[in-house]
Amino acid sequence: MELAYIPSPSHGVLYLGPVPLRGYAFCIIIGVFVAVWLGNKRWIARGGRPGTVADIAVWAVPFGLVGGRLYHVITDYELYFSDGRDWVNAFKVWEGGLGIWGAIALGAVGAWIGCRRRGIPLPAYADAIAPGIAFAQAIGRWGNWFNQELYGHATHVPWALHITSSEGGRVPGYYHPTFLYESLWCVGVGFLAIWAGRRFALGHGRTFALYVAAYCVGRGWIEYMRVDDAHHILGLRLNDWTALIVFLLAVTYIVLSAKLRPGQEAVVEPAAPDGPAEEGAAEDAEADAEPDAGADAKAGTDADAKADAVTMTKAEAKGKAEAKGKETAGKADVEPDAEAEPEPVEAKDTAESAKKG
Repeated sequence: MELAYIPSPSHGVLYLGPVPLRGYAFCIIIGVFVAVWLGNKRWIARGGRPGTVADIAVWAVPFGLVGGRLYHVITDYELYFSDGRDWVNAFKVWEGGLGIWGAIALGAVGAWIGCRRRGIPLPAYADAIAPGIAFAQAIGRWGNWFNQELYGHATHVPWALHITSSEGGRVPGYYHPTFLYESLWCVGVGFLAIWAGRRFALGHGRTFALYVAAYCVGRGWIEYMRVDDAHHILGLRLNDWTALIVFLLAVTYIVLSAKLRPGQEAVVEPAAPDGPAEEGAAEDAEADAEPDAGADAKAGTDADAKADAVTMTKAEAKGKAEAKGKETAGKADVEPDAEAEPEPVEAKDTAESAKKG
């Protein structure tokens, strides 16, 4: 008996009443949330708009899940379509079986559709999301621990994984926890992508290509340790060949891209993207315009008040002028009467002179 080891859970599902809560599914979901959260922060730092990463993930994640399952079913078809097997099990994703190669390939197609709808370059989006994908893989690998799968050769190291289930041809015992090795490797790849992207200003998809190349290096030696059934070509497991080919493609892309398009993209997202974000931008513009409209209304009110004040001033001036004119006219009417007053006096004096004469 081993003195130290990593225990396996007795079962990978808990029941909340009639609802099954599967550890494998939880790990996948948590990984997706981490990838979108980190990708959003990196996208905003590059000058993108908040929420863009999540909007595109709505396309990328479903495509990725379908692609991952297809790759697994195609490369391990005998598990579902050979004699004595039930092909319906090919749809039971919760029991495990997602190939990262198919998930990345078809997930990229979904991301391309989402990016095209918003007028965003796919390489820039891939650079932003790359470290998050690596961390998501690190979390997702713990789903294999819940299902007691993807372990390596028998070992007596203190961190050996104790397999207790005999389902699916398993032999209980102590094995290398290759799921843990890959999880730790993916964490290192994520931090490498973040550091290299900042240190060398990687753009135009080179951060994503670095993530792919680094992951393939680790997957190569970890895959070599696994003992689960797999197809072999020239003595190597199929996934080893896949890792080698994808590694060479990623390195080639890094070299050619650095020569053709050095540096980073100046603009990763247009100011008014197509699609759903356009409505949000219109709402923001409308909200921004509201204070201006209020200011214009206030300015118009002030102008009307000033105009009324000027009109009133003119009216008052006109009234004063009319009043002054009337006063002057009154004085003019009085002065002729005053000049006519001596006439009776002169007539009186003439009468008196006549009497004396």
